Order: sequence, then C-alpha cells, then structure tokens
Amino acid sequence: MYDGLNNELKALESQFPDLVSTDSPTQVVGGEATEKFASVAHPVRMLSLQDIFDADELVAWEKRLHKLTGKTSLEYYGELKMDGLAMRLVYRDGVFVQAVTRGDGTTGEDVTHTVATIRNIPKTLHSHKAVPASVYEYFEVRGEVIFPRAAFEKLNAQRAREGLPLFANPRNAGAGSIRQLDPAVTAQRGLEFIAYGIEMELPELVTHQDEHELARKLGFAVDPHDKVLSSIDDILAYREHWDKKRSSLPFNIDGLVITLNNNADFAQLGVVGKAPRGAVAFKYPAETATTILEDIRVSIGRTGAVTPYAVLQPVQIAGTTVSRATLHNEDEIERKGIMIGDTVIVQKAGDIIPEVVEPIISLRTGKEKKFSMPQSINGVAVVRPEGEAVARLADLNYGEVRWQQLIHFVSKAAFDIEGLGEKTLAQLMEVGLIKSPVDIFRLKKDDLLGLDRFAELSADNLIRSIDEHRRVSLGRFLFALGIRHVGSKTANDIAERFGTLDQLLMATEEQIGDIPGVGAVVGHSLVQWLKSSTHRRLVDDLIAAGVVVDQQQRRAGGKYNGTTWVFTGTLESMSRDEAEARIDALGGNATSSVSKKTSYVVVGKDPGSKAEKATQLGVTVLSEAEFLKLIN
Repeated sequence: MYDGLNNELKALESQFPDLVSTDSPTQVVGGEATEKFASVAHPVRMLSLQDIFDADELVAWEKRLHKLTGKTSLEYYGELKMDGLAMRLVYRDGVFVQAVTRGDGTTGEDVTHTVATIRNIPKTLHSHKAVPASVYEYFEVRGEVIFPRAAFEKLNAQRAREGLPLFANPRNAGAGSIRQLDPAVTAQRGLEFIAYGIEMELPELVTHQDEHELARKLGFAVDPHDKVLSSIDDILAYREHWDKKRSSLPFNIDGLVITLNNNADFAQLGVVGKAPRGAVAFKYPAETATTILEDIRVSIGRTGAVTPYAVLQPVQIAGTTVSRATLHNEDEIERKGIMIGDTVIVQKAGDIIPEVVEPIISLRTGKEKKFSMPQSINGVAVVRPEGEAVARLADLNYGEVRWQQLIHFVSKAAFDIEGLGEKTLAQLMEVGLIKSPVDIFRLKKDDLLGLDRFAELSADNLIRSIDEHRRVSLGRFLFALGIRHVGSKTANDIAERFGTLDQLLMATEEQIGDIPGVGAVVGHSLVQWLKSSTHRRLVDDLIAAGVVVDQQQRRAGGKYNGTTWVFTGTLESMSRDEAEARIDALGGNATSSVSKKTSYVVVGKDPGSKAEKATQLGVTVLSEAEFLKLIN
C-alpha cells in the first residue's frame, strides 16, 4: 500500500513540480551520504535510568521518594521500556530539522539524514487547537527508535536469501541502520519512532502524562499501553500483565519505565550521576541459559588490570550467541564456586553483558579444575594491591598494556583519530613505529609506505587524519591519558573547572576533589599521576610533537563564568543537585567548602556553619529567593 501511494505521489509531483514540499516522503530519502556524523550538544542532558529488578527494590525506591518529597502519597506513570536507540528530534516553525542520538548524554551524533526516512515521524507537526503557538516555533521530543519484530524478521529473511550474515537482534540492527551513511538503506528497514518525553518548560506540561498527550496531539506515536499508576500494587500488577504478554507485542521490551507523574516533584528530586531520582527502569529478569565453561582465561586492560573471563560452549541468550562471559575477579570466582569444566548458568546482566551466574554442582563429573590467577604473564609479575579486588601487572610497560592504552588514546571520546584501529596500532607497534602516544604525532607518510595495507592513498589518509586531530579540548586530552578513575564525564568536569592545561597541572587534590561528582579518590589519582616524572614527560612530549590543547569551554557558558558557589541547608524549590546543575549551566562552579575565593553562598532551611563562615569572610550570602531571582 505504501509503495503504491508513494508512486502515485511521485507522479503527481512530476506533473505539478511547484507543489513539491521539502517534507514530502519523496524528498527525505535521497539525501547525500555523509562521511562523518557531526557532534551536537544537548541543551538538556539525555539521562539514562537506574535499573531495578524486584519488588523490594521498587519499595525502597518509593521510600526514598517519600523522604525526599515529603509526600506520603505519590502518583506514577508507567510505560513499556522499548529496546531501541534513544533519540532527540528538533522542530523549527513546525518542521522537522534535526535528529541527534543520546551519545554520552551531553553530546550526541547528528543522524538527521537517516532518521528523516522513518515513516511514522511527522515531518511537520500536526495542527491542534489545544497546543500553544510557541510549540510550533521550536519543539523538542525524545523517544526510542525501534525495529519492529516483523520488519526485523523480513530483513533477516532477505539477507539469508542473499547469503549475507544475519543480524543478531533488532536493537543492534536498528542502531546500525541509523548509522548508515546512505539514508536509502535505512529507508528500507521499516524502523519506527516511539516518543516518551518532552524536555521543555511549558506550563501545560504539569505531569508526565501531559507530555505523552501533547506528543500524541502533534502526531507522534506514543506507547499505546502507557498508564497512570497510583501505588506499588498497581505497578506490580502492570508489570506482571506485560511480562505475560510481552512475547505477543510487535516490538521487543526489556521492562517498564516507572516515572513520578508530577513534573514539579520530578524536577525537585534532581539527578544522581547520570540517572534522575524520579524514574527507574523496572527490568524483567535477565534471560538465562546453561552451557559448559570450557576454560577461564585472563584479559589485560590499559591500567594493567588482569581480569578473568569464561570461555563457553556457544549458547543463544536474548537473541545473541554468547561464547565469552565476565567473571569479574578472583574473589567472585571463589565466592560462586566456579570451576573449569562446570555446567554453568549464564545470563545477560541488564540484557547486555553476559555473566556466569553459578555452577550446577549436581552435574559435576569430578574432572573439573579449580582456577588460579597466574603469578606472571610472559615474565611480568601479576600483583594484587592490598585492599583491592583486581590483580594487576607490576610493569605497565608490557606490550598488551601499551596497546590497550593506545587504543584508548585514539578512541572516539579521546583524540578520535580515524584510521588507527586495533589492527593498525598492533601492526605499527610490531614494526617499531609506535611505542607511545607521542609517536603517533611523529609518523610520516614514508614510514607507512611499504607496510601491509598501506599504499599512497591509505598512507595519505592516515597522516591527514592524525594532523586533523592534533588540536583537542582539555577534557578529551585528560581522558586520553588513561588515568585511573578519570572517565570521560569526569575528565570534562575537571577540565571545565580549570580551563587550561597549565591551570590543571598546578591543581591540588583538594581543588579537584571539591568538584561536584568528582571527589577525593579521583583527586588523589590524578595528582599522583601528574607527579610522576614519566607522566609529566609524556605530557610535555605530546605538546612538543605538535598536540594543541585548547582551553576548555563550559558546556553552556553564561553570565556566571568564573564564579564559585556553595549551597548550605535544604532548598525548597529544587534539590541541591539541581541547583548546582543550574549554576553549572550558567558557567559557575559549585563547591562544597567556603573560602575567600567563594563568590556566593546560598542559604536554605537549617543551614550549617558555612553560612556563618561566609559572613566572617565577607562572602555574599543569598537567600533561596534571591538565588532564584539571579538565575532566572
């Protein structure tokens, strides 16, 4: 039916070319393939959800909400948790203009060229008398791009006929479809978009239910099974109902999303890490299978961590073939009593990471062997620092560690150097061209010519890619160094606080530890790393080799750039996390201690000694009302 209507539309447009609109289905498929996905910052972070798996965790979550909101009766909103790819859509003057993936929550990839081919996404917002005019001027909606089961099975059947490898599951196939360079490929896949939220300040959006209703009025597909839930019993009944019926749904789900329905309460609760306090993913139990654990081997990470993993007889779990599974560490193997040769139960934790749950002891034959962590690997001692669960190589100059460090250094969240994949790095290390990250920026075209897989064009492309990525932000540079406990978000938070590499190199543990969400452990790890003469030489050599570290710009900027804020006492209008996030968005820096360098101290209900100290030091003290007036 669609193809017939599409052909009819093409004929009409051919006959009346003046009537062809930019949002016509005939115009959105044939865009040019792009060679690179542009990075786009999210105005409001796209968060992930905390997972819970049983009634006890649900009750504990509700108790926290009661305590934090001061309310004993709360209303929730339930919806099915689609197993797809999170996406943000942008409309200007009522017309679809951009689609951005979640990415790391702060920055995503522009995939407008492929998402525009999804048929159930309105190319123009539907007109509705109950919708305010401002919505049509600028509108954002968030949702999930899903691969319906029927479309997925049709695609795999086609690939089987063509002798192509089959896709493992709809989620991976959907994500791959969105990241196609050619939008015509995506258009053939039959993807759909299901809206689940609107992150805009509209007075009409009092509840999460209102967000769903507005999305429906504007023409978006929304979960048809969403529902207001008044109690824990309602939530559990809703979960049980869809647990029994989920196999009959036209799409895959891995649980429910339970959200505090009142948006003001939801906003007041704020965020912990990357997850809002006011919503959870109530997951269904992980799918399990039994298989033989054939061997236990160890992998070596970029920090020298020696991590055991299980080699399994291949088994199907949740639509994928699993032959490896995590065992975490030596203590975990001992605690679970796992032995080589055991028949074991394997599950996908959160439907993503395969792990060995436990051995089936009754099936043992007596031939099973106990695992022992190797004392050395290729002559390098394996040690386990006191108080730590993870064993590590004593010498971090070991070849595989250096290789893992280089892979991390050029990864997407670090220097993002295209063309330097794992195999290429291994090849360049093997021939002695690269020993450390510095050598990457000293490579010349003549060094590459004559090597396997390197001709004139490929050598030119790699050298060009390296040159294009010599300039990097302070956050990316810091993350690329591979310092323990310093992840991508933490690196950016630290970089935003200090701005330049010179300022960071002079930072103390206390200054770093005071950054919200960073803490003393990271402060100690970073400063100790920078104190090492070897590491400082690495930083200096990178700069000498032509690396340029740009001053870190605050994600949003604002009128309070360079100011330092301290919050004390309980705020009534928002949580402290939210207040600190608002200041961060305006360019300020929230810390936990008051000093002469503090710009403002905001005092809520029942303040501590910080307010008194601020007065003694002559620091400006603001009431909550004064604070709200300033930030608004």
